[in-house]
Amino acid sequence: QVQLVESGGGLVQTGGSLRLSCAASGRTLSTYAMGWFRQALGKEREFVAGFGWSGINTYYSDSVKGRFNISSDNAKNTVFLQMNSLKPEDTAVYYCAARRTGSVWSRGDYGYWGQGTQVTVSS
Repeated sequence: QVQLVESGGGLVQTGGSLRLSCAASGRTLSTYAMGWFRQALGKEREFVAGFGWSGINTYYSDSVKGRFNISSDNAKNTVFLQMNSLKPEDTAVYYCAARRTGSVWSRGDYGYWGQGTQVTVSS
C-alpha cells in the first residue's frame, strides 16, 4: 500500500506559479498511475492532470491545459504539478492520487489519496 504526502501549496497572486510535490512511500510509484485532483469550497473533487499507464502519456482537464504540467521523478518517488499563469478559479485543495486500474479521468478509480494541500490565488 502506498502513502502519499502533498506539499508546496500556498498563497499566490494571479498570474503567479506554484509547484506541488507528492512524495510516495510504501511502494514505488512506477507500480501506479498517478494523478492530481482538486476540490474547491462547495464543489466536487475534479480531475486536474494525470499519467496514463505508460507513465509517459499525460492528460489534463481543459481548464488547466497549457498552464499546468505533471511530471515525476521515479528516483525520488515523487510526482510534481507545475502550475503557471494561476487564476483565482484555481483556488482549491489539491490532492495527489494513485490508481492500479481504471481510467485516468475517473476519481473513483483512484484508491490512494494524500491529505491535500491548499492553493489560494488572489485577484
